[in-house]
Amino acid sequence: MRIFHIAPHTVVESAELPQHMPEQGFVWMSFARREFEVLQHDVQQALERLCGTQLVDLHVADVLNNQLPSHYDYTSDYNLMVFRRLAAGQSESDLSRPGEILHRSRDKGGPPVLHRIDTSPVAFVVFDRLVLTVHPTDCAVRDSFAARLLSSANGATHATLQRIPVSPPDLMLRVISQMVDGYLNLRRELTRQLDHWQTELINPHARFKNWSALLDARLSLHHLDEICEDQRAAIQDWIDALDTVTPSHHAPPRAFELLKVRSRDVLEHIERVVHHVRRLEQSAETAVQMHFNAQSNRTNDIMRTLTVLTAIFLPLNLITGFFGMNFENFPALHDENALWWTLFFMCALGIGLMVFFWRKRYLGSNN
Repeated sequence: MRIFHIAPHTVVESAELPQHMPEQGFVWMSFARREFEVLQHDVQQALERLCGTQLVDLHVADVLNNQLPSHYDYTSDYNLMVFRRLAAGQSESDLSRPGEILHRSRDKGGPPVLHRIDTSPVAFVVFDRLVLTVHPTDCAVRDSFAARLLSSANGATHATLQRIPVSPPDLMLRVISQMVDGYLNLRRELTRQLDHWQTELINPHARFKNWSALLDARLSLHHLDEICEDQRAAIQDWIDALDTVTPSHHAPPRAFELLKVRSRDVLEHIERVVHHVRRLEQSAETAVQMHFNAQSNRTNDIMRTLTVLTAIFLPLNLITGFFGMNFENFPALHDENALWWTLFFMCALGIGLMVFFWRKRYLGSNN
């Protein structure tokens, strides 16, 4: 549990639930999911004391649900945003669901193909002057953002003070933006690992055998695309809700416009994630198709070579079969030069057929 009192020029961290709402700024209460479940009664009483209301039972269940997709909901007293983070590492319960994991495996002599992606949900409950967040256990995003927040307040310069959120919605968008940017930082690594698999698939001198891992990766990329779509839909619903709120009821006009600008910026970052995930998915599909096309071309080359060899030796087999028949009166049977003439004719026929097929480009690999 981490409690912060965020004012325009100061950020103070406390280890206990606040007893009253401060005169300036707002309060950020952050809990791990298991911790929130244990302290649920105390947190509800604190919300009643500070905001005059409690969380709806259905929203409490949503906050505690580790499998809930990204979505946005609201009441007359607060807004609820559930956003599934995308980060490398173990999930909070070390789940091994195929749709939750980008398969980690090692080809023989090669680097890991795809790392595991943690898509645990993070819940934001936004009141007028309080924001409640529920994170996975040992959430690195929460800790890094809190460290930046405290360092910005201690810096006391104009540039650092601008990093301090001015309202609970502003804090929510900043944390979500950091989570999205965390996935954008993984793009290079994921692309490099996928390129490794593509090289193995297209390599004509290697036989690809890790089909089960590749299938898991394709399914995981498809599921990751669905997660990103849910994220985009949640942020879009938030932006639509902002459009229905007047600045006088929410914040000063300039702060309200900045909030909308930051919301659109977060949406643009999520769209970049969606675009990249779809490009990875398309690249994996293209690599598989190119692999089977290359296999088909090699099969066609082998069948063409066998067909040419059959066409060359078929008339030779016919000649040897003809001379192998048991006839008593065979004209060339007692001729001493018949054997040499037959061998010469067979060689000439074979060479002629090879030249014919070569000119027709039936022989050779450059066709």
